[in-house]
Amino acid sequence: MNIFNILSDIEKIDGDAAEKFNYSRRKMLKTTSVAAATSGLFFAGVLNKAYGQSNTITDVLNFALVLEYLEAEFYMKGMNSSLNFGADRGLINEIAKHEAQHVAFLKSALGASAVAKPEFDFTAKGAFPNPYTNYPVFLTLAQAFEDTGVRAYKGQAPNLASNRDILEAALRIHSVEARHAGEIRIIRSMSAYASEMNTGGVPAAIYARENNTTHVAGVDIVALSQPKLLFQNNASQMRAMKFAQDSFDEPLTKEEVLAIAGPFIK
Repeated sequence: MNIFNILSDIEKIDGDAAEKFNYSRRKMLKTTSVAAATSGLFFAGVLNKAYGQSNTITDVLNFALVLEYLEAEFYMKGMNSSLNFGADRGLINEIAKHEAQHVAFLKSALGASAVAKPEFDFTAKGAFPNPYTNYPVFLTLAQAFEDTGVRAYKGQAPNLASNRDILEAALRIHSVEARHAGEIRIIRSMSAYASEMNTGGVPAAIYARENNTTHVAGVDIVALSQPKLLFQNNASQMRAMKFAQDSFDEPLTKEEVLAIAGPFIK
C-alpha cells in the first residue's frame, strides 16, 4: 500500500474529484482535544454505518488516514527525540495527541478496510536531513504537513458530499488541522493565514493559488468585501485584496497532494 495507489483509485472512481506559547492558546487546543475525544463514538459510529455504502467514501477516508498516519508519526518521533521545544513543548504535544486521535478514529471507522501504515522518510530523501535535531527544520516540516492537510481535506470534500454525516465528521477533523496550521505558523513568527507570498521556506507548491481572490462559483471576494466608494486609493484596494486572500484556503488536487507527500512516503 502507498499513497500513489490510493490516489489512483480515487481518480478511477471519480475522475472529476479533484504560541508563541501561552496559557490561553494552549487551553484552546486542550478544549479542542477534549471535544475530539468525546465525539469519537459519534465519529466512528457515523463512518462505520456509512463508509461501506460507497467505494469513493472508503477511498477518501483511507487517503485521509495515510495523511494522518504521516502527521501522527512525525509528531510522535519529535516528542520522543532530543529536540529542545522550549516553551512550545506543551503546544506541540497537544497537536501530537490530536493527530493520534485522528488516526484512531479513522481506523476504528474503516475497520478491516483501513489501509496499513506505510513507512515514512521525514528527510524526504535527504531534502530535510535533520528534522529531529534541528527545531527550525522540524517546524518547517510541521507547517508543510499541516497546511497540506488542510487543503487536502478541502479538496476531497466534494467526494463526501453524498453523505452529510460523513462530510460533517471529516470537516471536524479539517477544522482541527486548520487550528494546528495557524498555531505552527505563529510559532514561526508568521501570519496565521497561509499565503503564496509568505511560505516560510516551505515548498511553494503547498500554497499554489492561495492568493486567489475569486472563489466558489466565481465569486469575486474583493468586490464583495467593501463598497466601490472605498476603492478610490491603493491602500483600500490592498486591504480588500489581503482580506480576500486570507479568508479562504484553496483545495489541493490529487496530483498536487501526490507531489507534496510522495517524497515522505517510502
